[in-house]
Amino acid sequence: MKESALTSLERVNGEVMKIWYDACTGKHVRYGVAIARQLRKAGYEVIFTTREHPDTLALAKALGEKPIVVGKYSPQSLIARLKESANRVLKFSEIFEDNLPDVAVSSQSVELCRAAFGLNIPVILTADTPYATAVNRLTIPLANTLVISEAIPKSVFKKYGAPKIVQFDGVDEVAWIKDFNPSRISEFRRPLIVIRQIETKAAYALGKADITMKLAKELTPLGNVVFLARRYSKLQSEKLTVMDKFTDTASLVAQADLLVSVGGTIAREAALQGTPSVVIAEFDIPANRYLSKKGFPLFIVDSSKVLEFAKKYVGKKFDVKAKLEQLENPVGSIEEIIAKKQYG
Repeated sequence: MKESALTSLERVNGEVMKIWYDACTGKHVRYGVAIARQLRKAGYEVIFTTREHPDTLALAKALGEKPIVVGKYSPQSLIARLKESANRVLKFSEIFEDNLPDVAVSSQSVELCRAAFGLNIPVILTADTPYATAVNRLTIPLANTLVISEAIPKSVFKKYGAPKIVQFDGVDEVAWIKDFNPSRISEFRRPLIVIRQIETKAAYALGKADITMKLAKELTPLGNVVFLARRYSKLQSEKLTVMDKFTDTASLVAQADLLVSVGGTIAREAALQGTPSVVIAEFDIPANRYLSKKGFPLFIVDSSKVLEFAKKYVGKKFDVKAKLEQLENPVGSIEEIIAKKQYG
C-alpha cells in the first residue's frame, strides 16, 4: 500500500500509530500530559512512561495520567545515576521488544533517546536548557527532530548535531498554562511570596552555591514566605513555611503575590499567569529573556538586587491574557510533525 493511501494515524497494517512519551521530571509530566491529551484526542495511542521522582508520580496522579513507572531518580552519586540510567534503558528494551512504538517523544529523556535510537524508533525532542551540557550531549545527537522556542537560536543546538530543528513562537510552558485552571492550594496569609530552592542535584547545577534559603529569610519582612524545598534537602526554618512535599506549583504561583527563583520553569509559569517573577541570574536562560522582552512580568536580576525588586513588585499582578494568547502552543507543532511524518 502506498504511503499516500494511509491516514496519518495508520500503520501499513492498519493499526493506530503508537506514540511513546517518557517523563523524567515534574515539568516533563506536565508537558507530556498536554501532548498525550492532544494526541489521544486526535486518535493516536500514547504510551506514557516515567520514573520515581519527587514530583513525577504525584503530579501524574493529580493530572489523571496513569504512567508506566520505569526506574527511579538516583542523584546520590555519579555511579548511582549511571546504573539507574542503564537499568531504565534495558527495561525499555524489554517493554518494547515485541511491540515497538512508531515515534518517541520526550523533553530530553536520556534513556528514551538511547533506547529509541537502538530500536530504530524516530525521536522528537523538546529542549529549552542550552546550559544543560551533559543532557544535550546525550540526547540531541540521537534525535530526528528538535522542537524549540524561537527564544533559542538554532545554532545553540546545531553544535550538538541536531539534524532538524522546528521552532515555535512561544515557550514550552505555554503547552500547559494556556488553558490552565489553577486550583487554590491553601489560605495563605498575604502577601504571599514563594521562593524555589535551586536544584543543586541537577547535573547542570553541581557545585553551585545555594543562596535561596538566605534570600528567603531576608524576604520575610515583606510578607508570608513559602519556601519550596527540594525533597532531599530536609531544610527547616521557624521564619518560613517550608514545603518539601509535592505541591502543584503552577497553581501555587498563580495564587502568589511574588515568585523568586533561580531556574526557569516555575519562573515562566508564574509570569505567564501574571505573577511578578524575580529570577536570580545564575544561568543564562534564553526563554526567560524572551518572555521578559515580550512584556511578561519576569525580571532577571543579580542576587544583590532581589530584595529591591521584591519590594517594588510584590502584590502587583499583571494582566497578561492577551499576551499569552499571542504565544504559540508547541503541542500543535509536535502533532503536525507526527501527522505529516516529518520526523524521518
